[in-house]
Amino acid sequence: MAAAAEGKGSVKLLGLSASPYVNRVQIALNLKSIEYEYLQETFGTKSELLLKSNPVHKKIPVMIHDDKPICESLIIIQYIDEQWTSGPTILPTEAYDRAIARFWAAYLDDKLFPCLFEYCITAPEEEKPTKFERVREGLALLEEAFMKTSKGKTFFGGENIGLLDISFGSFLGLLKTGEKMMNVKILEESTTPNLVAWADCFLSHQAVKGVIPETDVLVELAKKRKAKN
Repeated sequence: MAAAAEGKGSVKLLGLSASPYVNRVQIALNLKSIEYEYLQETFGTKSELLLKSNPVHKKIPVMIHDDKPICESLIIIQYIDEQWTSGPTILPTEAYDRAIARFWAAYLDDKLFPCLFEYCITAPEEEKPTKFERVREGLALLEEAFMKTSKGKTFFGGENIGLLDISFGSFLGLLKTGEKMMNVKILEESTTPNLVAWADCFLSHQAVKGVIPETDVLVELAKKRKAKN
């Protein structure tokens, strides 16, 4: 839970600690120093509050602000940035830069993360080499995007963590899980040196520490998930 920010009403977050999408919202709340109540869902079940708050998709995360639910991680992050204007800005101030950040955030959710998840957990063994190459190709594209959007600074967002940092950074837990389970290096200094340096800075940021679960914890969860497939 973050330290209290300016008074903006009560905030609750429904989620699972192992979910990268929930981690995104936690990081955004921490960045803005927003005090919130974290309501842990039980894996494999859906609480009445979750079903009531997100009747369309019936999934986490859901942020409830003054009894009003907001769903979908990227939408929640943008809502947080617009609602709490004090503290660091998460979305870029320039319209073009905002569009680029949203484009890459959508690419992560629509293309890279599904491929990474399949490689780590659901893909049959014979398909894993192809999935691995697609992940590496996606990371190469992100390496180029980082060099353009960071403008030589520490994060995709420049001096501070922004939307794309949160969007990609939330997947680092799964990425490290895949590296350990498959005994491979997915994020390599020889091919993506800027992303390697960025990942270290991101994970050591005060708003991120303690949010993304330890790799060993995620490995055990991934093994259980894999056993069910």
